[in-house]
Amino acid sequence: MSKKVSVWTDIRFWQRSAAWVTGFAAMLLIWLTFDSMGQIAMGTDNDLQNGVTKRVPSPSVINYKITYEMSDKRGHEVPVIGGKETFFGRDDYSEEEARALLNLGKLGVQAKNCMNCHTLLGNGAYYAPDLTKAWLDPMWDGYMARLGKDTKEEAMAEFLQFPSENPSHGRMMPNLGITAEEAKGIVAFLKHMSSIDTNGFPRNFSKMQGAIHGK
Repeated sequence: MSKKVSVWTDIRFWQRSAAWVTGFAAMLLIWLTFDSMGQIAMGTDNDLQNGVTKRVPSPSVINYKITYEMSDKRGHEVPVIGGKETFFGRDDYSEEEARALLNLGKLGVQAKNCMNCHTLLGNGAYYAPDLTKAWLDPMWDGYMARLGKDTKEEAMAEFLQFPSENPSHGRMMPNLGITAEEAKGIVAFLKHMSSIDTNGFPRNFSKMQGAIHGK
């Protein structure tokens, strides 16, 4: 008479279970990978023109007004892309022009080691303000008045070129020798960054007075 063995001590049961779990986990990982790639794929200019929302919009989003508004469905704030607005005097940057400008800004941020002090999309340091949604920071309204600039982008570019002459708070930004063209690119990069749907990150940004609804 063979001895009855409990399923919980049966080696073959655990081997089969491990194989099924490993196979299921592999399939789930593959599905999540393709889903993530679809979520983070950059949109096109046609998407913007047709009102199609992408988590990462086309570089030409710099031609549009960006606000930050509460989504009751998702329980946190999300970027909202509105109608056309000028950016350094234009609202007709082609996708290629905008991409080149953003690339210049991204290279500028890297070359000037901005992340030694700042944070972008969760990466970097916490000595200076998080730049993920810097374009939406209501602080720039005050800078426009102080610097005598008509637009936010002009005020931001002026600050980037001459930060020591326009201190923002106790931790003063050093003068990094940013040129006017580099500043324009960095501002474009920051505007595009603010349009990315980061699932409400950074979490404390919405607490800033005027940050919501782009006021």
